Amino acid sequence: MINHTMLVSFADPIADEDLDRYISDIGEAMTDTGVVRTFQAQRHIPIAGEDAIPAFIATVVLQLGVNDEADLAALFAAPRAGEVIHKWQALHPYEVAWVNHEAMA
Repeated sequence: MINHTMLVSFADPIADEDLDRYISDIGEAMTDTGVVRTFQAQRHIPIAGEDAIPAFIATVVLQLGVNDEADLAALFAAPRAGEVIHKWQALHPYEVAWVNHEAMA
């Protein structure tokens, strides 16, 4: 199993309802490919003072699991992904960092 783990950082605070919709939209776009075996999302748990740290702090972490590299390539070619990305970038600009990796023990 290969995991595609995304750290998504919105430029400005985002309402819980909007974040839920973003998670749902991106999850649906990816699972519609038929190759996603697992999908998980968790919100960042903030701590006092972290705003002062010069680091990439994610708003949410998303993890999609696929069987192999061919499925991972299919995930990156998801037909609806571009549409979802452009929609949400227009509504709430964000940055993404990701890593593709084997499952962690």
